[in-house]
Amino acid sequence: MQTSQNKAHLVSGRPRNSKRQGDEAEAQALEFLQNRGLQLLVRNYRTPGRGGGEIDLIVRDPQGTVVFVEVRSRSNACHGGALASIGSVKRRRIVFAAKVYLSGWRHWPACRFDVVVVQAGELQWIQVAFDA
Repeated sequence: MQTSQNKAHLVSGRPRNSKRQGDEAEAQALEFLQNRGLQLLVRNYRTPGRGGGEIDLIVRDPQGTVVFVEVRSRSNACHGGALASIGSVKRRRIVFAAKVYLSGWRHWPACRFDVVVVQAGELQWIQVAFDA
């Protein structure tokens, strides 16, 4: 019997947990962005301490802009879908993590916050999804 914590989707007869689904979505998003000329700087950047932030992908576009990318994956659009799952608390944590990441830079480059949504097998790249 599956508990709500251990819910899994079956793919090809094997369980597919949300961690694996998220990892696959991140890999798909990274490949998509790299095919469009963006260069990976950091994957899964985490700030130290409790209540910190995490950024799925930090990339640089061909013009030199540092792009902080949140990747969201959902199997369908129920409950507002993947994009609706990025609330104000999550946005604040991403912005906090971006500031911590950039604190080690001598000069802050142009930056933006993008979201890549992988939902029902389709990928959508939303540039400048939110502001700091």
